[in-house]
Amino acid sequence: MSREDQRRAVRELREGLIAQLEELYMQAFDRVAGQDLGEGGIARLTQLLLRSREAAITPLQEEIEAPLITRAPDPAP
Repeated sequence: MSREDQRRAVRELREGLIAQLEELYMQAFDRVAGQDLGEGGIARLTQLLLRSREAAITPLQEEIEAPLITRAPDPAP
């Protein structure tokens, strides 16, 4: 597998993981919303879920969005 193929495979894997995490968090939010916990309990759980989601997904997104540097620029003539 070429280096470019490896990069593409890793990117696709990260994107797939992000999609799975998004689905998991959506299901968790739906479960919390469906409980009779009162506004305060739902708000606290929702805030915790949002923080957890951010911590789980952001590093994967940042790595995808990071600029790819393959070699140093050629010196000016």
